[in-house]
Amino acid sequence: MAVEPKESPSVGVDEWVARSGERREYLPGWRGDVQRAFERVGWWPKLAAATAIGVLIPVIGLNSFQFQVGIDALLLAILALGLNVSVGWAGLLDLGYIAFYGFGAYGYALLSSNQLNPPAGIHWPAYFSIPLVMIGAGILGLLVGLPSRRLIGDYLAIVTLFFGEAFVEFTNNVAPSKLGGPNGIFALDPIHGAHHQITTLQGYFYLLLILLVLSIVVLHMLDTGRTGRAWRAVREDPLAASAMTVPVNRVKLLAFAIGAMIAAMAGTVFAAQQSSVFPTDFDTPYLILIYAALILGGAGSMSGAVLGGLLLSIVLDGFLRSPTQSGYIFYGVILVTLLLKLRPWSRLAFVVGGTIVFGFVMHAIVGAIWPSATAGITGANNTWIDLHWAIVPANPVVFGNICFVALLCMVVVLVQVHHRARTFLLIPTLYLAACAWEARLSQVPAITRLLLLGAILIVVMAWRPSGLLGARRVEIV
Repeated sequence: MAVEPKESPSVGVDEWVARSGERREYLPGWRGDVQRAFERVGWWPKLAAATAIGVLIPVIGLNSFQFQVGIDALLLAILALGLNVSVGWAGLLDLGYIAFYGFGAYGYALLSSNQLNPPAGIHWPAYFSIPLVMIGAGILGLLVGLPSRRLIGDYLAIVTLFFGEAFVEFTNNVAPSKLGGPNGIFALDPIHGAHHQITTLQGYFYLLLILLVLSIVVLHMLDTGRTGRAWRAVREDPLAASAMTVPVNRVKLLAFAIGAMIAAMAGTVFAAQQSSVFPTDFDTPYLILIYAALILGGAGSMSGAVLGGLLLSIVLDGFLRSPTQSGYIFYGVILVTLLLKLRPWSRLAFVVGGTIVFGFVMHAIVGAIWPSATAGITGANNTWIDLHWAIVPANPVVFGNICFVALLCMVVVLVQVHHRARTFLLIPTLYLAACAWEARLSQVPAITRLLLLGAILIVVMAWRPSGLLGARRVEIV
């Protein structure tokens, strides 16, 4: 039998890296077949299909609140996409990224209102003001990125965090006659130019969709070219990249500048759509949300950054604002976690059944000793989730707070104990979670939505540490 000659290595090609696709792990059964079929579809057809879905979404008939949620989701997706350049591709921990978003918003506000040169003001058309603001943000990104030439990791994070906090203090306290101070800037012009202007939520939705697609296209070209390879080389090992003649400092500065320009672009549309800007719009909590979106989707993946931004904003603003839907998500996250983590199925049945029996027993004992402790209403915010066996007093605030603290302590204990003991401790822990939710958490949606968001992130990270669409690291063992 003839033996096929072994192919010789190609000149200038790392064979181990070139054949990394052969070592990729796929899901078993039909899921792996679907995964392989999806990978065979080209990048451009995937983008076209995703864009078509986005264009058709308003056709189904959205109300004003749903359009606003969609606008917020697209803004967060664009911001996560820009943050992915410096954090996901170049490996630079930029904690001042939110300031570029604010720079774009305030830049547009000053160029599209009566704030400068009153009473006439400056009212430039969008095709002048937005590119100018983006260029200014790029220059600012270069300046902020200068410390990255010598600082890395935590040290760079501290410096950039100072820049982000300094921006908020600057807009609050410096030149209040021009920047508005804590009162912000009002009566901004909508996006306008060439005798047209955008005044509807649907118009801003489509504008953000166009900007998102254009940003993806530009970043894809950079990512697949020499610039993208240089960013990833600097992220993995700056010293090795420098030895391979990669201009490390210029590559870092370019990542800061491009990320800043994308954030500023999103800021201009945000300011125009809201018709006002305030310093509190660009504080640390929103920066945490942008990072959460990137981590959820998968740092280093453009599609992951976009998906993370869309999902996080839709879940946070579209579902977790409603106590009823929050309850569905709360119990749903618990159920999904149990389904994913508890094996064999007999263990799952033991925990679920034990929790229900434990709940009825505790409810009967506490009700007999202290009748007012079970006089509260359970399932008040849900139509089909009504846990009659949960302990809810008539005045549940203090009891709910105690349950919540006890729940946190039980979670810490669960992490430390042996596998078998953990199975038994899960029963009182789940019951405490139900009591804490029914007595307290469901009554304060502003706090609960953040707690639920954290729980969702923990579950996703435990299931897939690289994020929903992030690629797992491939290393030589």
